[in-house]
Amino acid sequence: MIDHADDLASVQTATERLLTAAAALDNAAVTQSSRLPGWTRGHVLAHLARNADALVNVLEGRPMYVSGEARDADIERDAPRTLEAHLADLRESGERFRAAGAAPADWSRTLELRNGVTDRAARVPFRRWAEVELHHVDLGIGYELEDLPADFTEREIDFLAERFAGHPGVPSTALATGNGGIRTTGGEESGGPVAVEGTAADLLGWLSGRRDGAALTVKGGALPSLPPL
Repeated sequence: MIDHADDLASVQTATERLLTAAAALDNAAVTQSSRLPGWTRGHVLAHLARNADALVNVLEGRPMYVSGEARDADIERDAPRTLEAHLADLRESGERFRAAGAAPADWSRTLELRNGVTDRAARVPFRRWAEVELHHVDLGIGYELEDLPADFTEREIDFLAERFAGHPGVPSTALATGNGGIRTTGGEESGGPVAVEGTAADLLGWLSGRRDGAALTVKGGALPSLPPL
């Protein structure tokens, strides 16, 4: 069961953890490459701040972004800023998200995000939590997938398995982390599913496009190719 209030608290904790880690950088480090192709650390920090504001828009009934082009332009505009400016923006945008999440609302309502994607309002805080945690890893400053909170990792694996479920380009796939739990994803194919097993961190890394899946054990076929998120 989704507890949006608990997720909002987790967003706050994750944001403070990221801010503390990023504060140890300097202006030169902000201009260096992140783990995301074509993005510096400044791009990642700028995206995180603008995503917080975009999700405020969603919660308050406005379009998430004016357009995809405007979203990209805002990130490019903000990426070259100083570390101090990035940290202040991330802190202030995070506070705006916290305030929007604390406002009285119908958390059962359906909201529209980007590209026609819809979701329940109650899951928006978890979506923000995922942005903060995974992009903290993308900064490449010592926070790894193995360091993510275990409950977050399990839920994000569930979330991504659900996202790829029924996808025509992904064969039927059974995911296992060795703790007895099995998840299924992908489309329907005869002959049984491909079985993919590994640590929770390696499974999450593969599902989220952050690892190539080389550490996973695959049976019943080749490791499926996943579409970009």
